[in-house]
Amino acid sequence: MHSHPRHFIKEWRKHRGLTQEQLAERIGIARSYLTKIERGDRRYDQPFLEAAGDALRCEPADLIMRDPTAAESIWSIWEQLSPTERTQAVAVIRAIRGASATG
Repeated sequence: MHSHPRHFIKEWRKHRGLTQEQLAERIGIARSYLTKIERGDRRYDQPFLEAAGDALRCEPADLIMRDPTAAESIWSIWEQLSPTERTQAVAVIRAIRGASATG
């Protein structure tokens, strides 16, 4: 048994408030196929990740790298920011990086 999931597809689906049926319909696959992928009984492929990313409004890589339920992760915080706040956050991070580079 793996200590970490190989993907976060189920977490992204729940994060977006979708049922398996709804996500499967958006991707164009059977719900039973999605269930098997979420459980780890079937492997996903790149076309699946791309379709799921489109359906879940995230990048395909997010599905295997980012747990959207991790409230304290930088990505979860980032998603909650408005465009203006994102611009400000980038400026702050650049200032911190600049200060550490000279310090």
